[in-house]
Amino acid sequence: MNRIGQITLVLISVLFSGFQTVVEHERFFTVDFLIFTAIAWLVGWQYDRVRFFGKKARDSEESYRQLIDSLPKAVIIHQDKKVVYVNKAAVTMIGAKRKEDVIGTSLYNYLFPDYKDRLEERLKQVKKEVHPLNNIEYKFKKLDGSVFVFEGSSLSITFGGKEAVLSIGNDITKRKEQTEQLLQKSEKLALLGQMAAGIAHEIRNPLTSIKGFIQLFKSSTHKEEYYDIVLSELDRINNIVGEFLVLAKPTAAVFAEKDVKELIKDVVTLINTQSILNNVQIFVEFECDLPKISCEENQLKQVFLNLLKNAIEAMPTGGNIDVKVKAKEEGKISIQIIDQGIGIPKDRIPTLGEPFYTTKEKGTGLGLMTCYKIIESHNGQLTIDSEVNQGTTIEIILPTITQRVFSLT
Repeated sequence: MNRIGQITLVLISVLFSGFQTVVEHERFFTVDFLIFTAIAWLVGWQYDRVRFFGKKARDSEESYRQLIDSLPKAVIIHQDKKVVYVNKAAVTMIGAKRKEDVIGTSLYNYLFPDYKDRLEERLKQVKKEVHPLNNIEYKFKKLDGSVFVFEGSSLSITFGGKEAVLSIGNDITKRKEQTEQLLQKSEKLALLGQMAAGIAHEIRNPLTSIKGFIQLFKSSTHKEEYYDIVLSELDRINNIVGEFLVLAKPTAAVFAEKDVKELIKDVVTLINTQSILNNVQIFVEFECDLPKISCEENQLKQVFLNLLKNAIEAMPTGGNIDVKVKAKEEGKISIQIIDQGIGIPKDRIPTLGEPFYTTKEKGTGLGLMTCYKIIESHNGQLTIDSEVNQGTTIEIILPTITQRVFSLT
């Protein structure tokens, strides 16, 4: 410990006493001199201690700052929702160039409005808890306006002598996208597995017809139209197998111009046997001159299959499913799937689409969640309206491809 304070104050006491001896001709070693020197010694010692521990604290604080700066996770310290400190990882995550671009700004500059209540509740919990809170997700915006998902934990600390909140976490956008892709694939495989038995039955029917006509061909009484029937049955098998393979084939999401009528017809063909086996009839109604849409064919077919399968399962005693497709308004198209099933209680509708929340006894809730995600990726909307013991109406609204009209003047 440096003793500059002690030495300086003792020297001042000695010089003052020496000055009095020379000018006023007083004795050098007096009681006052000894008292003042002792006081100077003690005050100097205390001063040196304060300086020593202050320097130690500053060195320690600087070490902590360097440690926090080197962390791979983003660290944000905020007071009253104002950012007072960020490390390098946080600066990079937010898309800033310098810490000064972020420090002093409000958290609400980056937080999506839908997550405001979640943050408010979180800050209340932080003040009550001694230990770090569990991880939670927020949706944030970078400085360039791009969106990312932040997953982090928070802890109440003291920063600059005031209460503050330290949040530490990282950008999990890519991880969430990968998880959603895996969920879509798993749900797709589950759907294909459930349909396999129905498709086998669907193929067996035309095969039985073909077998019967081939037996007729052996006799001399067969007619010419039998050939057409056999060929149509073979085409039917080919279409079913083709649709099944197209749906099952893992492909990259490529959006192309498609006719929604053809997509729905293909899906109804694929699921028709399952509906018949469950005493359910599917009626399709198309409005004339429907505009085309830009979509990923396999993903939309997966949505229609999931929703039709759900509608069939919602009618254990059978019934009708109406599929109505019409122009909703300029630039949009509406697809309604209406069943006569057991319905869904009103209080449960808002939670539909959440993973592992389902109204089925053995369901996972991933099917409907996948449907929501796919429709959202198509810039569309999926809404559910239901009455218990009356039925359910699911409406999908998708943007259409705008057709340019040229006029000559």
